[in-house]
Amino acid sequence: MNALNIELFDTTLRDGTQGEHVTLSVADKLRIARRLDAFGIDVIEGGWPGSNPKDYAFFEQAQGAAWQHAQICAFGSTRRSGNPPDEDFNLRCLLEAETPTVSIFGKSWTLHARVALGVSLDENLDMIASSVAFLKANGKRVIYDAEHFFDGYKDNPAYALSTLRAAAEAGADILCLCDTNGGTLPGEMQRIVTEICGQFDQTIGIHAHNDGGCAVANTLVAVEAGARHVQGTINGIGERTGNADLCAVIANLQLKMSYACVEPECLATLADLSHFVDEVANLVPVDRAPYVGRSAFAHKGGIHVSAVMKDPRAYEHLEPEQVGNKRRVLVSDLSGQSNVRYKAQEFGITLNGKDEARRAVERIKELEHFGYEFQGAEASFELLLRTIQGAHTDFFSLDRLRVRSEQGETGEAFSEATVAVRVQGHRELAVAEGVGPVDALSQALHKALCRSYPRLEAVRLADYKVRVLNPEDATAAVVRVLIEHHDTDGEHSWHTVGVSANILEASWQALADGIRYYLFHTTAHQPETSAEQPATLAISEAGA
Repeated sequence: MNALNIELFDTTLRDGTQGEHVTLSVADKLRIARRLDAFGIDVIEGGWPGSNPKDYAFFEQAQGAAWQHAQICAFGSTRRSGNPPDEDFNLRCLLEAETPTVSIFGKSWTLHARVALGVSLDENLDMIASSVAFLKANGKRVIYDAEHFFDGYKDNPAYALSTLRAAAEAGADILCLCDTNGGTLPGEMQRIVTEICGQFDQTIGIHAHNDGGCAVANTLVAVEAGARHVQGTINGIGERTGNADLCAVIANLQLKMSYACVEPECLATLADLSHFVDEVANLVPVDRAPYVGRSAFAHKGGIHVSAVMKDPRAYEHLEPEQVGNKRRVLVSDLSGQSNVRYKAQEFGITLNGKDEARRAVERIKELEHFGYEFQGAEASFELLLRTIQGAHTDFFSLDRLRVRSEQGETGEAFSEATVAVRVQGHRELAVAEGVGPVDALSQALHKALCRSYPRLEAVRLADYKVRVLNPEDATAAVVRVLIEHHDTDGEHSWHTVGVSANILEASWQALADGIRYYLFHTTAHQPETSAEQPATLAISEAGA
């Protein structure tokens, strides 16, 4: 790694919260800040203390925290027109936040100075210079964010440069060039940053938005052009289409461009950091996200998997463990025997000869043609493999079931299920109520089986999803049901699938496979064959 260090500036807690569907409490922001600090982020922008009580409260609590690595930074604007700096509310709030570093933005584009602020170009320069000088006089490290710099530079380069000089001569430590509208392309980004870096002694920074889909690329070329201060957010969350995604930026800078960003052991937690921020922010992780997404190192095509099994470099640009991710092989109608063998190894299954792998591939293609999908239902896939091998998974069989839903006079909904199963040589009949028909069916199945398998008391139905596969067929449409079970401690979960034109039948398939999967893995001794019937699974009984 070369000696060129990059200062990482995270604005997830400020710019990131301006994104749609992103809301963080004070406690949320503190949790994320601690993780960013432990990861090795240099500067954490916590919010705008002069704009709302929540951000003000964050800085009050952050003052008493012990930060291992990062500096906490408060954000604000240059003074308002007509306000002396020492009487400006926004600047006073920045001082009261008691952060060692502050970031303030000023206008670089004549359009914004004249129209948005309604001030003369000279007054705008004075607002920048006096605000920076005031903060420096009060002992702050000042990061000056040149808002709309690239639009301003392309429109009037002389004036945009004069705004940077005003900040630099007043003592700004960092001059950060902001592509606020996100419309700059990498070629012009590199040209402009190169021109700016040659004119200032201060460290140049880059703050890119993703409106043109180029935020990460623009950040990388800005660094190549001389920027050494990089701003962005975890997972690229932010206003409109978001900010530069620090997960991709950091991985590219450190692993591909040999810049020093964080310690290698910290980089190996990047995927975990990404998922943590999504979890706290109550966002759905983007599976296809570069480096950290669940699909970033997922292989589906049979030719790809065959090559990856021989040498992962054939279809992977780096080792997933370097960023805390892992390789995944998917099974589908595109699968070959290599996919099946790879997944079997993950489950601790050794497929004997080519025949078992061939039969598995044929069955997968047959079922996926009917509507099954195993990428999100690996427990069902494992059971399919074990059935092909002749393992005992027939812990019970269905005799009959009935589900009834009613609505009371005051609008309450009632669901009741009756299940009769054959288990260990006898017939069990159980009736149960539930919150909806599937929950009632699950409760009745547990009730019918728990006398024979008391360990099922530890299993709970955790999630239920249904998707209509061919809605154009109206009431005759086929549905796919995905069910998640977990144990009572919540540490283990597994997913199963069912498909049918009858939603009740599809739900039964997925429920039954979920229970069979648990029983298989918690049975101390599994005989080679069932004492009652040949081994079958709900999924192997499905029509195709």
